[in-house]
Amino acid sequence: MKTFPMFLQMKDRKVVIAGGGEQAAQKTRLILKTEARIEVLAPELEDELAGLADAGRIVHCTQAPTPQSFEGSTLAFVATGCPGADMALHSLAKLGGATVNVVDQPALCDALTPSIVDRDPVVIAIGTEGTAPVLARQIKTQMEQALEPRLGELAALAGRLRHAAMARLAPRDRRDLWRWVFKGAPRKAFARGSEREAARLIKDAIQTGDVGQSAGGSVALVGAGPGAKDLITLRGVQRLQEADVIFYDRLVDPEILELARRDAERVYVGKKPGCHAWPQSKITNMLVSAAQHGQRVVRLKCGDPGIFARGAEELAALEEAGIAVEIVPGVTAASGAAAASGQMLTERGEIDQLVLTTGHLDDGPHAPDWLAQLKPGACVALYMAVSSAPMIEQKLRGSAFGKLVEIEIVADAQRANQKILTCAPGQLAATLKHNDIHNSAMIFLRLPKSAVQPVRQPLRIVEPA
Repeated sequence: MKTFPMFLQMKDRKVVIAGGGEQAAQKTRLILKTEARIEVLAPELEDELAGLADAGRIVHCTQAPTPQSFEGSTLAFVATGCPGADMALHSLAKLGGATVNVVDQPALCDALTPSIVDRDPVVIAIGTEGTAPVLARQIKTQMEQALEPRLGELAALAGRLRHAAMARLAPRDRRDLWRWVFKGAPRKAFARGSEREAARLIKDAIQTGDVGQSAGGSVALVGAGPGAKDLITLRGVQRLQEADVIFYDRLVDPEILELARRDAERVYVGKKPGCHAWPQSKITNMLVSAAQHGQRVVRLKCGDPGIFARGAEELAALEEAGIAVEIVPGVTAASGAAAASGQMLTERGEIDQLVLTTGHLDDGPHAPDWLAQLKPGACVALYMAVSSAPMIEQKLRGSAFGKLVEIEIVADAQRANQKILTCAPGQLAATLKHNDIHNSAMIFLRLPKSAVQPVRQPLRIVEPA
């Protein structure tokens, strides 16, 4: 980011607007939404501004501007409509120590005015660092449609009841309360105009502590997807935002963790092939222990938790301990890698069988017997198979179709440093070594039907007797 978004306290603070025409009126309308003191510097004012001055809502300053005119201001807007005058006023404002916004001149701006969705006290500011104001307005329109008009009033009601909730409820119960308020019955009641019903529901919940949430801990096994943070599912993001503690692997994009609640505890349990920072038994025990202490736990796994992620071991232990557990699926590595390379995992008339398998079993780099599945029309997607490359080559040499197999390698799929390579069946190990690929790669073995042409028998002509 070149600019940092921040909400400023404006109550009783001075804002200077230099200009008396329509541009100045536009900025004045914006700042009038706050509780700031507005001083407008201009010899004359257009009708709207003159009316505001007469009503005492702004102060009209007619003297020639000086650096002192801007001293002590929180913000200064320069909006005369004349580029030359704007530049001169900008210089005076900077001499006065002001933070300045010059209308339609981003290069002269210390602060940029965002597009605003106003559901006071809920305010959404949308900025593009001055590059695409039309896009900002389009996003604003979408947000205006997505948020009910009275959402701010519900937020204000929650603010008035916040101290009562703090006095009666523990932190975990308060989080459950407000999650329910803004997602459940109170929000629905408020949206249909039943503010009294919404207030009663919230007050009753504060008194009883009952918002329909389980008091015990829980674990969500969440698939983070194959790489980029925008490939995690919406449900996965929701569980991250609800979590008290997150256990995550080394392949999880660190940016995905930015989607979590800021105060959630993050525990790295990274595992590398042949070098486990945490043994699986320790990870499983920690999940059980955290949930038994009443915490909401997320076990964040790269790809999908149900595909070569040892999720079954964790699931079994959690169920045995009587802990509520949820599986949140993710985009598996095979899907992410195929998409990164512009390939389909199946193709009508060419690939009608998909095999997901691994090249690294518990007892070492010994691939399962997938060779029997490698026949015309098959795609074999190999997870964790880099160290098994020599063995894969050997198996292909023993296959009737080995020389016809198309091999594609996708390393670090859906990341900025991803590599997409192809090679001949006998060059897999050499290709991996030459490109410095040690792990985090999918290996695809494809045998399209068109690659295997049927053997035609020579035409035999039988002479008549």
